[in-house]
Amino acid sequence: MSLGIIFLVIFIALVFEYINGFHDTANSIATVVGTKVMTPRQAIAMAAATNLIGALAGHAVAKTVSSGLVDAQFISPMVLVCALLGGIVWDLITWWFGLPSSSTHALVGGLCGAAVASAHDNWHAIIWSVKKVKDGKEVMEGVLHKVVVPMITSPIIGLVGGFLFMGLLYFVFQKARPRFVSKFFGKAQILSASYMGFAHGLADAQKTMGIIWMLLIAADLAGPKDPLPFWVVLACQTAMGLG
Repeated sequence: MSLGIIFLVIFIALVFEYINGFHDTANSIATVVGTKVMTPRQAIAMAAATNLIGALAGHAVAKTVSSGLVDAQFISPMVLVCALLGGIVWDLITWWFGLPSSSTHALVGGLCGAAVASAHDNWHAIIWSVKKVKDGKEVMEGVLHKVVVPMITSPIIGLVGGFLFMGLLYFVFQKARPRFVSKFFGKAQILSASYMGFAHGLADAQKTMGIIWMLLIAADLAGPKDPLPFWVVLACQTAMGLG
């Protein structure tokens, strides 16, 4: 596999990450901008910093994307390019029409679809459900447990959690003065928005790390290739927490 193909896939992955930025980052700054607690420039700077910190804080999502969703034997640079382009197109469509959507699920769907096509419509290319032993405990992994179940349960948990927290706040601050409440929660929004940016980086920004790592695995399985520069290998290992 030539070095040019590897860098082409990395470039497309970075384009996906850029689009993911203006598609999803608004989620974490919409409240503080809408309530005029922060200016748009301040909010964007905060979101950029917290997303970067979150992306460097762990690599669990990157590991899931790179090794827990599809069979590695069906992965090639073409598959990764198709997966990324599928995610990019869907992100742009939903952004244009102002539809809320998940870039993570768009990328996972693109990856699974491209892998199935690469396997000539063999749906076993997708790792649906598999039992593994981690730290002496049996855990279930695969698309069903890592993607489908959280996709259904997370909105429900968010709905119930938001309802309970709002009820608790109404109870605690029922006798507080409106001026105090406005001032207190105006500042609290900054903390919540910062944490949401951090969590977004921790979860979403690592998708591209997983794709790049999957590319390197596919390049290794492909056999002889142009040697990667030392700085590229070091940067990839550092991004995956292996350096």
